[in-house]
Amino acid sequence: MARLQILEYPDPRLRTQAKPVEVFDAALAKLVADMFETMYMAPGVGLAATQVDVHKRLIVMDVSENKNEPRVFINPEVLMRDGTGVTEEGCLSVPGIFDEVKRAATVRARAQDEKGAVFEVDLDGLAAVCLQHEMDHLEGKLFVDYLSDLKRDRIRKKLDKDRKERAARAREPAGARAY
Repeated sequence: MARLQILEYPDPRLRTQAKPVEVFDAALAKLVADMFETMYMAPGVGLAATQVDVHKRLIVMDVSENKNEPRVFINPEVLMRDGTGVTEEGCLSVPGIFDEVKRAATVRARAQDEKGAVFEVDLDGLAAVCLQHEMDHLEGKLFVDYLSDLKRDRIRKKLDKDRKERAARAREPAGARAY
């Protein structure tokens, strides 16, 4: 397995619409495994292939307390939405930023597993929110798109500043750091 690089907002590749998965083979199984490793190490509860610069309709998630219930959604579609709820969301592609987003409280989804078998599932709570959030990524949409222009601008500036600081620290000699 390999840990993949997660693209960060405002990287334009995050705006790419994902294409359907058509081949269910060993390469897809490896991508799924690599995405799980990346998601768990980040740490996160969901990851869309778009976030790792693979523009296929593939999502991995695990919203369980003990991180022992991995789920794979390939070519997912929402069949039904019901109710609404506001939840504070974060995103591995928008590190350290959290804000409230309104989404359906429950969803019925159809997808394929890593072998290509079709399944349907009813989700609520965090699982419903996570699937909707990750499906947005497949359409080139991020949770910050639900926020005001002012908030989005502030987030972009904060992330740019954070990236510059990380890059500057990476260029410093190891012994030059103050503690």
